[in-house]
Amino acid sequence: MSVLNSFSLEGKIALVTGASYGIGFAIASSYADAGATIVFNDIKQELVDKGVEAYKEAGITAHGYVCDVTNEDQVNEMVAKIEAEVGVIDILVNNAGIIKRIPMCDMSAADFRQVIDVDLNAPFIVSKAVIPSMIKKGHGKIINICSMMSELGRETVSAYAAAKGGLKMLTKNICSEYGEFNIQCNGIGPGYIATPQTAPLREVQPDGSKHPFDQFILAKTPANRWGEAEDLAAPAVFLASDASNFVNGHILYVDGGILAYIGKQPQ
Repeated sequence: MSVLNSFSLEGKIALVTGASYGIGFAIASSYADAGATIVFNDIKQELVDKGVEAYKEAGITAHGYVCDVTNEDQVNEMVAKIEAEVGVIDILVNNAGIIKRIPMCDMSAADFRQVIDVDLNAPFIVSKAVIPSMIKKGHGKIINICSMMSELGRETVSAYAAAKGGLKMLTKNICSEYGEFNIQCNGIGPGYIATPQTAPLREVQPDGSKHPFDQFILAKTPANRWGEAEDLAAPAVFLASDASNFVNGHILYVDGGILAYIGKQPQ
């Protein structure tokens, strides 16, 4: 096999959770471009319908399913349907996630549990549902969308950081338990990505200056820019392809260098 052919996803079936838009949509689109059949879910039918339409506009035929990834019964039912209607899942991307920016002492235990449920319990549930068929098939790729908060803390994100730190270790543990079955489990840790959700943080202020958070991110990022969803595409294809068959339990941070950088010296 040539080096370039090792990056092909031709004939593979990829499930990307929560991929109606944003980072998940960009990753799924890159998989389609590499030859994979795309399956995704969202929590409401209207979001699934919008996702299917968005893929269609991009020239991609995607299979959408309504499923709450925190509900084990729904996940098992969805995976069974995918196997019956599309085929056995070769690639799983645990992308669905939420964040609640609330100071820790102001955050309710219920809010904390909800973030942990979506960002950590759900990847456990979905991974557990697909691994048995991956074992039978003789291969599988699981990619968890981690975060810089898998390594760092910051004010107002205690639940998110706890969940993403846990997801990093779940990634390593899936590698440890199932690597012998030719299953590779790795993570991607995005930096600050320019998406519709982060657009308010990048708005030019009335006086023409950058938003304070925008200034903060640019000062902390050696690349001196926000990432684009497309910056995650090629790394995600690498981790889903045969090119990464001996890469396991690794978190690939796509962050423009933030985690390598202590910051500028005050003038």
